[in-house]
Amino acid sequence: MTETSATATAHAAADAELIGHAVAAAGQGMIDRETVAEVVVLCAVAGEHLLVVGAPGTAKSEAVRRIAGQLGGRYFEYLLGRFTEPNELFGPVDLRRLREGRIEFETAGMLPEAEIAFLDEVFLGSTAVLNTLLGLLNERVFRRGGTVLHSPLRVCVGAANHLPDDPALAAFADRFLARVFVEPVADARLEELLEAGRRPAASPLHPRDLAGSGDPMGPTGLAAAADRLGALDRLAAAARACDLDEVTPLVAAALRRLRAAGVPISDRRAVRSQKLVAAAAVLDGRTAASVRDLWVLPLVAPTADAQAQARDTLADLVEKAANRSLAHAAEELSRSSAARAERLVRTGAQLLAAHRTLPEGRDSRLRLEAALREIDAGFDPADLSGALAGIRAELVAAVAPA
Repeated sequence: MTETSATATAHAAADAELIGHAVAAAGQGMIDRETVAEVVVLCAVAGEHLLVVGAPGTAKSEAVRRIAGQLGGRYFEYLLGRFTEPNELFGPVDLRRLREGRIEFETAGMLPEAEIAFLDEVFLGSTAVLNTLLGLLNERVFRRGGTVLHSPLRVCVGAANHLPDDPALAAFADRFLARVFVEPVADARLEELLEAGRRPAASPLHPRDLAGSGDPMGPTGLAAAADRLGALDRLAAAARACDLDEVTPLVAAALRRLRAAGVPISDRRAVRSQKLVAAAAVLDGRTAASVRDLWVLPLVAPTADAQAQARDTLADLVEKAANRSLAHAAEELSRSSAARAERLVRTGAQLLAAHRTLPEGRDSRLRLEAALREIDAGFDPADLSGALAGIRAELVAAVAPA
């Protein structure tokens, strides 16, 4: 490795760690929605858009709001309906310009000037809304009347209760490369859900709100918090320059498998899937993609059934996949032991940090014991990575009788 590449890798690792802290902070208090927040970050770095599909009341919007609040920047959110007017998203006509005989639009505070956007019930928009959105999402350029604006949009998250049946919406839906399908919280975690629901609702935090507040998840102070959006942009630039040579044959093999298994992957989605691979690499602190990053490929499968089939079809290719910053998403999409180990390292560290700040209590101890049991049930002691072995030792010491 040259000195230049070593420096680039070090910078990517530092930025990935900073974004990892933001993801972890966003996930606090959410039950089984960490994957949504993590894939929002993945898509923001890749420069792609995300579609979240799930029944009402499954905390889709809450997950997006939380990660947007942690990343900072201008955020726009809107619930679309059949009668939503374009002006509600893109801004009203500029009356001053209209008096001069020019049709231009006031976009301040509206979607064209947002850096992160969330559009709920995205497929309910009118033809006029969706056509304008199509250009904005695809080219990051807003064109309407005499207004032409280059949008700073990093990622747009669309949400829907189900995928559209109307073939006319297919082209619009295809602009959302990644798909996350959300199910209600599993029965085994209902106690956690009920406990979280009893806590006072927290307002989404903007990074500036963390200044001087002692962010328990990592760096403190205004400079560190405000730099999260800058770190996101630096990672996006690193992803565009990411070395994909080593992994290209593996991606091609994976896509051939998916097509052979009946998973519909268009040429456009195949090409764009490389952007997710590159984003996963830099969020893992590397400037060259590897087999660790192939867990992202099921995200491009268009339906929940196709995504499940993709996971099964690629099981052997993704058995070494993992990601330090996006541990939950990597585990959910790969089911690999390496990804599970990364997630347990993060979970164990968070539990230990929380345990040390709480008075001695049964609930905190039970959570530590549960994490320890999961490690022991899932891994042979001889197969533990250094990081996981260290976390296990700390958990054992924390639950040992005084």
